[in-house]
This record gives sequence, C-alpha cells and structure tokens, in this order.
Amino acid sequence: MKRDGYLHFLRLLHFTDSNIEPDTTEENSDRLRKMRNLFEILNKTFSKFYSPSEHLVVDEVTVLLKGRVIFLQYIPKKRERFGIKIYKTCH
Repeated sequence: MKRDGYLHFLRLLHFTDSNIEPDTTEENSDRLRKMRNLFEILNKTFSKFYSPSEHLVVDEVTVLLKGRVIFLQYIPKKRERFGIKIYKTCH
C-alpha cells in the first residue's frame, strides 16, 4: 500500500464517535476509551472460538517503544528499557 493511501485510510478509521468525549480529568478515566468497543467485540469473538487447554503458560513481554504513550514503562534491568508490558498466553 502506498503512503498516501495508508494515511487516507488512517484518517477515515474510527471506532467511536469523537463528538462525544467523556471527562478525561477524572483519575479513573479509561485511557483506551476510543478502542474499548473494539476490544470488547474481539474478546467476545475470541472467547467463542478459543478454549484453552490445561497446558497453558502466561508470559510477560516488554515491547520496545520510544513513542509517547501514558502507560510506557521504564524497566532498567531489561534490554528494552522503555516499552509496553504485555502479558500473553503460550501453549
């Protein structure tokens, strides 16, 4: 895909109505509120088709990121010091 087409696609991609903005000054505000509906749909769909077995492991992974997100973590003893901590299931 060419760059201009990709940027056009990103400009049109929305998961929620941007005109309805909740109060973000609250301490308990949802940081992923714009994508919360998508996550709920994916979780519901994935739970229909995936039932884990008894041989399951939860692994913690730090994804390297030098961007500007509020949930970026600094872990000095890891190789990727700045990143997002993700928990994934492995079997």
